[in-house]
Amino acid sequence: MIRSTILAVPLAILATAAAPHTKAEGTTPADGAIVAEVEMLHIAFDAPMRVISAALTHDGTEVTIERETGMEPVEAFHAVPTAPLAPGTYRLDWRGMADDGHPMQGGFGFTVSK
Repeated sequence: MIRSTILAVPLAILATAAAPHTKAEGTTPADGAIVAEVEMLHIAFDAPMRVISAALTHDGTEVTIERETGMEPVEAFHAVPTAPLAPGTYRLDWRGMADDGHPMQGGFGFTVSK
């Protein structure tokens, strides 16, 4: 009985260490998409994520967005641009804290064309 317990503990530690972290499963607009307009920015996560910051940039200049999602852990983050987006290249970069306490970050880009 002691031998099986001794073996089980290291295996449990390895399984926890190898478990994947929370990740973004999809975005709106989709990464790399070319769209006519953007009414909502959306990130879907595979597990709860506390999005600490989100910044939208247009050709390197920050664009004002309004968060519709608070600071609580969520599986879907939402924000809206405060004004219609002009044609050009955009990138939304985010930072957050996964439910397991690990800091996470990511981003996606899209193009508005008219």
